[in-house]
Order: sequence, then C-alpha cells, then structure tokens
Amino acid sequence: MKWLKLNRHGLLILVFAIIGCKKSEKGLESRVETLPYYNEASFTPKWLSNDEEMETLHKIPSFNLMDQNGEIVTEQTFKDKIYVTDFFFTTCPGICPKMTENMVLVQEAFKNDPEVLLLSHSVTPETDSVQVLKTYADNKGAISNKWYLVTGDRKQIYDLGRKTYFVEQDLGQEKQE
Repeated sequence: MKWLKLNRHGLLILVFAIIGCKKSEKGLESRVETLPYYNEASFTPKWLSNDEEMETLHKIPSFNLMDQNGEIVTEQTFKDKIYVTDFFFTTCPGICPKMTENMVLVQEAFKNDPEVLLLSHSVTPETDSVQVLKTYADNKGAISNKWYLVTGDRKQIYDLGRKTYFVEQDLGQEKQE
C-alpha cells in the first residue's frame, strides 16, 4: 500500500513536470525583438521609433581600398550585407593573431551564406602590400569574395578606424592627429 502511494505521488509529479515543460501556444509564436543601433563612439544603444530616424544614423562613408587579390574594394562591396570588420597587421605579435583566429571561425560559420562577409583592414599599409596580404590570406585560409583583407592609403584606413568604426586604440601605431 505504501509503495502504491509513493508511485501515485511520483506519477503526479511526472505528470505536472510534463505539463510544465509543454510549450504553451503563446510560446510557439515567434517573439520579435528589435535590435538597437549604435550611432556614436559611446556605444549607447538607440532603438528607432520610426523610419525617419533611420536617416540620422551613423553610416560608413565611401572608401576605396585594395584587397589581397589586387581588386578594388569599396563600401559598395558590402552594400546590403552583414559584415564583420577588424583592424590588424600581418606582423602583429599582440592581439591580432587572436582576432584573426576569430575571423577564421566567423568565416567557417558563414562560409555558405552570401549575405555575410568579412573585412580586415591592415593598419600598416606601408608594409602590408597586396602580395603580403595574399600570402597571409592564403596561410589563414581566407576565401576570396568572402573575406577581404585590405590595404591602401594610411590616412583613409586610420580615419575609417577612428571616425567610422570608433576604434579607440592606437591601431598599432603612434596616434597622429
């Protein structure tokens, strides 16, 4: 009799557990949340209340750089795409290898998704030539037209880093303003 009573309690607990784990009808609906935008270097999130506010958002300005294949890369290369960007240099002994390792992981995760691209800016364009970037890209397994390693005018790259992507560090060089 005691065994039967314990089994009933166990059965009731099991039934309540199953009912509690069942998805509610409301839980089946997709919960839509809007993501914030970041409009300034403080990275204070901003949620838009209307489409007109979209016009005031921070945008990436025009740029013209050269990738590891000697091809011109502009902001139009990334139009209507999601992209991950970083700043590095091929001889960097510090954080760059870890950042590049993470870019390799991102590339692998999204290699079959044409909507996701990667963009790595060399902060030492005077040494990171197209050929140096090509060798580096090949060694890291960078997929052409997926991961763009770019070089070009030093001032343009530094302005992009500091004024557009809000990079606060030295970008590997003395800060010259």
